[in-house]
Amino acid sequence: MSGINQNGVQCHQSTERSPSDPSKKDDRDWPDFVFGAGAAAVNILSTFPAHKVMFRQQVEGLRIRYAVRQVLREGVWNLYRGVVPPLMQKGTSMAIMFGSYHKFQRMLSRNLTNTSPVATSAIAAMLAGTIEALFTPFERVQTLMSHRGHNERFVNTFHAFKVIGMQYGLREYYRGFTPILLRNGPSNVLFFGLRGPIKSILPEAKTSIGNAANDFVSGAVLGACLSTLFFPVNVVKSHMQKQLGGDFVNCVKAFTVVFNERGRRTRRLFYGVSLNYTRALVSWGIINSTYEFLKKCLGHRSVLRTKMHTKA
Repeated sequence: MSGINQNGVQCHQSTERSPSDPSKKDDRDWPDFVFGAGAAAVNILSTFPAHKVMFRQQVEGLRIRYAVRQVLREGVWNLYRGVVPPLMQKGTSMAIMFGSYHKFQRMLSRNLTNTSPVATSAIAAMLAGTIEALFTPFERVQTLMSHRGHNERFVNTFHAFKVIGMQYGLREYYRGFTPILLRNGPSNVLFFGLRGPIKSILPEAKTSIGNAANDFVSGAVLGACLSTLFFPVNVVKSHMQKQLGGDFVNCVKAFTVVFNERGRRTRRLFYGVSLNYTRALVSWGIINSTYEFLKKCLGHRSVLRTKMHTKA
C-alpha cells in the first residue's frame, strides 16, 4: 500500500511482513499444535498414577488403599512405567485436534468471508476431527494392548505395531476407523462451539487463577458430557478393534452384535460410563486449562516483544 512520507514524497510500503514483525504471530500455525501436545502431556503425566491404581483394581480386584500401597511400594520409576504409549497417542491426538482446528479456522475465515463465524468454526472442527481420525493406528494398538485376550501375544506397543503391519497389513491398523470418524468430527464441533459460551456463563474471573479455574470447569463439564454422549460409539469401536485378523465388520453390524450381547437394553451400552465420566471430567479440565495457559504465556511474551520492537 502507498503513503506519504514527512517530505511529501509518495512512498510504497511492502505488504509483506518482515520475519521479525510481531504482528505475524496471528498467522503462525505451529503454536496451537505445540500447545495441544503440551496440554496432553500435562494431562497424562498428572493422571497416569491414578490410572495405574485403577488398572490394578480392575486386574487384581484390589481395594483402592491396597492398590495405592502396592504402587507406592514399587517406587517412582515404576510408577510411570508404560507412560510412553499413551503419551504418544494423546500428544499426537491433541496436537492435531487443536492445531488443525485453528489452522482450518484461519484458512476458512480468509477464504469464506461471507460465511458466519459459527459455520466456519463448525467446518474447521469437523475437518480437524477427520484429520485426527487418520491416526487411528495409535488407538487401534492401545485397544489391543488393553484387551486381556492379547496379553501374551504382544511384548509392548512397538511389538504390536510390528506384528500388525507384518502379519496383517496396513488395513488392519484402521479397523474401527468408521466409529472414530463418527465420534471425532461431531464431538469436535460441539467442543469448540460450546467451550466459549460455557465459560461465559461462569462468574467473571478477577485474577489469572480464577480465569484458569473457569477454563478448567468449562473444559471439564464439556469434556465429561461429550464423553458420555459418545460413550456407546466408543463401545462399538472397542468391540470392532478387539478383533485381530478376520473379516471386517461394518459399524451397523458391530452395533447390532453388541446390542444383542447386552440383552437389547440401551442402559447396558453405558456400562463403565461413571468411571469414564470421572476420568473425562479431570482430563478435559486439565487439557483445556493447560492449553489456554500455554496460549496466554506465548501471547504475553509476544506483547513484550512488540513493545521492545516499538521502542527500537
